[in-house]
Amino acid sequence: MGKIDRKHLMDVAAGRVEADLVITGARVIDVCNGRITEGDVAIVDGMIAGIGSYRGKQRFDARGKFLAPGFIDGHVHIESSLVDPASFADLVVPHGTTTVIADPHEICNVCGLDGLDYLLESSEDLPLSVFLMIPSCVPATTFEHSGAVMDAQAIAQRIKVDRVLGLGEMMDAVGTVGAEQRILDKLAVAYETGKLIDGHAPGLSGHELNAYAAASIHTDHECATKEDLQDRIARGMHVLLREGSACHDLRNLLQGVDASNSRMCLFCTDDRQPFSILEEGHVDNHLRIAVEEGVHPIEAIRMATLNASECYRLYDRGAIVPGRRADLVLLEDLRKFKVMNVWTGGNLFVPRTEGTMAPIPPAVAGRMNIGDFSIGKLRLYLSRPTVRVIDILEGSVVTEAGKATVPIGTDGCYENDPTQDVVKLAVIERHQGTGNVGLALIRGYGLQHGAVATTIAHDSHNIIVAGDNDPDMVLAVETLMRLGGGIVMVHGGEVLDSLALPIAGLMTNLGGNHVHERFTQMHRKAVRRLSIHDGIDPFMTLSFMALPVIPHLKVTDMGLFDVDAFRFVPLEL
Repeated sequence: MGKIDRKHLMDVAAGRVEADLVITGARVIDVCNGRITEGDVAIVDGMIAGIGSYRGKQRFDARGKFLAPGFIDGHVHIESSLVDPASFADLVVPHGTTTVIADPHEICNVCGLDGLDYLLESSEDLPLSVFLMIPSCVPATTFEHSGAVMDAQAIAQRIKVDRVLGLGEMMDAVGTVGAEQRILDKLAVAYETGKLIDGHAPGLSGHELNAYAAASIHTDHECATKEDLQDRIARGMHVLLREGSACHDLRNLLQGVDASNSRMCLFCTDDRQPFSILEEGHVDNHLRIAVEEGVHPIEAIRMATLNASECYRLYDRGAIVPGRRADLVLLEDLRKFKVMNVWTGGNLFVPRTEGTMAPIPPAVAGRMNIGDFSIGKLRLYLSRPTVRVIDILEGSVVTEAGKATVPIGTDGCYENDPTQDVVKLAVIERHQGTGNVGLALIRGYGLQHGAVATTIAHDSHNIIVAGDNDPDMVLAVETLMRLGGGIVMVHGGEVLDSLALPIAGLMTNLGGNHVHERFTQMHRKAVRRLSIHDGIDPFMTLSFMALPVIPHLKVTDMGLFDVDAFRFVPLEL
């Protein structure tokens, strides 16, 4: 909107000058008082001038619908939508989301500051307001190779940018509680610039949680129980109630929310893919769930608006009051929260023309640097048949540390036995050309006669591939290299299907509908042609098998990792 002409705004507010737009006939949600009022809403220069009786150059008849402030997603990884920021805006703004607090943790693990700069530049001048938290943990651990290292010095280079609100989720809770110097150096950058620090502290309690909060950690979106929620609020932390594509925490956490603590709660999606947004919604989905769980509709809207704006010090939005940004959502009702119209900065949202694509800057294109890869790297030599296996838990990113007795061939290598539902899993380093390949076995995936490979492998996003035979695994990896990243399925020596993700191997600029259509088709083929279990997301499940901060057993490019013991372990028992 540029610099505000405050006199012009005040003249319109006082009724001396007509507004640019007047929305009439709406029932206005007053999140400050927790009530519904009636009156015209006057808008000028993208700002709300007032509520009352106003003249305007244009009038919009809301016909008794409910007018709410624009919704705010308190924590999201845009990369997890698999689309670029412009396409992401096309997905979420129709659902009433007008502001997001994005953590570019995924692309920064691949591209470092180039990834941060890409998200900043590509999110300018969108109908969606995008604010960023600079990632605090790149890489997430020292037990894998990522594409970049962002230390305190790198963080200091960007944290003063206006749209950077602070330091992103402090995933290294152990290092924070232990007051490790490298963590203290990063925290000091936020302290010195007066910016916020997001949290990520699953399972912390007692003195450890006290130490974490004492570091001025402002939020946490990793609560598992209502007790977790209340413990964090008791320590002055804001709790972000998450409902993503993989993690469904909202209904459970709402059991700990009441009138006395709801002002410390806000909503976030964290990771939400196009199919979830298109079929279920975005923050509007949180509102539906909250009301179903007994939260008063206005209290739910307050969590989606005013609470979030105050948490992140975005005092120019979050309420329909004079002098704030005209981000508005017209709702048909306060139960289903069907969105009728959305205004961002006073402009009625109109979707982009189908096929409009933003260019991909060379700095984030592809990012595939694989060294010394061959079929020999997939050979899994065993001296004994009793081995550790990664057991998939349906509907969860947590795994179990299992064991199995597997066949060994005459060459001393693991051989697949389809009756066991155990297949090979490999993580191939793709950033620094190290040639590293970490090998493991995974059970409960269902895969037969093929392979699935992807460059989405949290958090370092190396290549991860699962398969029941080495030639198909190699073909899947080689196809990914040609695509510049994405997802590939191979069946019986042929590429069954693929989705190219040329932006850092994480995103495409072809839009959310394209991703949704491709995913729908690929999911169907994964079940029908590759026999992957119907209750398992074939791609998202795979992408979390390389995340060495989520229990219990995972694999990185450096080997099999026991998250509980926080060390590498041999495959053989």
